[in-house]
Amino acid sequence: MKNLIIITLLLLTSSPLLAQQDKFIEDSIERLENSRKYLLLVADMMPEEKYGFKATDESLSFSENLMHIGYALDWHSQSLIGDLEARVYQTDTIFKPANKTKAEMMARIDQTFTEAIVLLQDVAPAQLDIELDYFGSTRSKRQIYMLLADHITHHRAQMLVSMRLNGLVPPRYVLYQ
Repeated sequence: MKNLIIITLLLLTSSPLLAQQDKFIEDSIERLENSRKYLLLVADMMPEEKYGFKATDESLSFSENLMHIGYALDWHSQSLIGDLEARVYQTDTIFKPANKTKAEMMARIDQTFTEAIVLLQDVAPAQLDIELDYFGSTRSKRQIYMLLADHITHHRAQMLVSMRLNGLVPPRYVLYQ
């Protein structure tokens, strides 16, 4: 009986599917770490006096894009990945750029990535398949990881356009940021 239990445990913990899921979490965390570094480099390169710049009247400003990335990362990781109470966008002030310095916004973004990564590290591989209601669609936690990466890239690209329109050359892109 003891040998059967040991063999069963070995089979379960060495399953290729489990290893792939662990690798998926590891890769996702690595991507978030790289995104953090690149986003903070972009935020640092933009002069503080240009943080209010908008490419068009309808666009988010540079600072609004930066803080929107932070809010979305916080909301998705807290409520969907971590099963915690999330901030309410309409009443949140932590991720609103008003009355915040460049340094304060960058510190908030850095802290948000740290908090999100801690929550993602605690996800058990089997939890990746849990399906959630996502604005009327069903999405797994695995899909939420991928959505976060896309969302960060989308808004960071808008920030890069703002840099270009202000005569700045954005930092060189490196894969998996």
